Amino acid sequence: MTRITIFLLLFWIHLPVLAQDSVVYKPNQVRDFKLVPLPAIASNPANGWLFGIAPSATWRMGDPENTHLSNLVGNLLYTTKKQWLISSRSNIFLADDSWILVGDWRFFITSQPTFGLGSSTPNLPQENPNQPGVWWGEQQMNYNWVRFYETVLKRISTSKFYLGVGYHLDVYSKIDNFMDSEATQELTFSNDFYNQTNGFNLDKNTLSGITLNAVMENRDLAVSPYETNFALVSYKINPEFLGSHLSSSTLLLDYRHYFPLSEKRKRHLLALWSYANFLVSGDLPYMALPSIGYDMFGRSGRGYSQGRFRGESMVYSEAEYRFPLQKNKETFGGTVFVNAASFGSKLTQENLFTKINPGYGLGFRVMINKENRTTISADYGFGQKGNSGFYLNINETF
Repeated sequence: MTRITIFLLLFWIHLPVLAQDSVVYKPNQVRDFKLVPLPAIASNPANGWLFGIAPSATWRMGDPENTHLSNLVGNLLYTTKKQWLISSRSNIFLADDSWILVGDWRFFITSQPTFGLGSSTPNLPQENPNQPGVWWGEQQMNYNWVRFYETVLKRISTSKFYLGVGYHLDVYSKIDNFMDSEATQELTFSNDFYNQTNGFNLDKNTLSGITLNAVMENRDLAVSPYETNFALVSYKINPEFLGSHLSSSTLLLDYRHYFPLSEKRKRHLLALWSYANFLVSGDLPYMALPSIGYDMFGRSGRGYSQGRFRGESMVYSEAEYRFPLQKNKETFGGTVFVNAASFGSKLTQENLFTKINPGYGLGFRVMINKENRTTISADYGFGQKGNSGFYLNINETF
């Protein structure tokens, strides 16, 4: 499956909210606000042509000496298939980094191919040899998706460590499975078979839960880091009394490390990312299972389309070499990257690491604001069996 996305970046603006000559920093007052509105035209097989805006904003809530830059990335897109993709994702650091507020809000009326569970799923649709009567390979899905995630983290004394809780809600509705081309067999869709087997509804599923979170935030700048590291441990409990169709729990692990390769040019660096998501107890709806490209900013799995692999357990890793392309300026940069993912599924009896799906590629960077490192990133990734994709985003991939 090839996904091609082309964005037309028309302009950017910077909007200072407060006078820059002031040296008095009032706690939790918005300062140095900068907005990058990106009118966008895009195209991909799942959505057709998309039109809208993809704004990005940065600001500070305290003294720059001890308060990280806050950021928000949004999307408001409409497609030729009459779909809406609306989202807002944010990391807000309050004064002195005393609190972090993490938000992920989405409303999608959309469609997406799904391929079944595990790392061994083929591109083309066929009958699953391990599940007679069930489709395996590309199957199309229409659905609506509402997400409301909000997490509050409190800094532990003056350390780099935070503890906090969050509320996470996902509602998948109007789920409709279909084949993109005329099928010669009448088989059960992977999504329907999984949900029927585990006692979920076929057309609507809700996952509502509380997360317990531990974070180490040691990056110099969260949106485009040059050095140090970040770690997240998040245990999520989805009880029925909060609205989940069935009770379950999951564990998410996220670690990132940045190694500067030059003291004079810190943009010259090696970035490493490890990401894992596990179903610990109970069962999740099919659409809520760990899947490629479903991290907060949808950056994992370059070389594959979002949702290409899915399972009850997921392990992902990536390494990226980043470098400047100019001798004395930071405007243009480049990257080369490699990644690998593996998925396990108890339903298909495929163990984690039985099959590993690698990806690789290269990218181009344009830094449009050097103070807060706001960067436009364009990457082309290659996966196995003809999978590939073009990805254009705001800021570094991770």
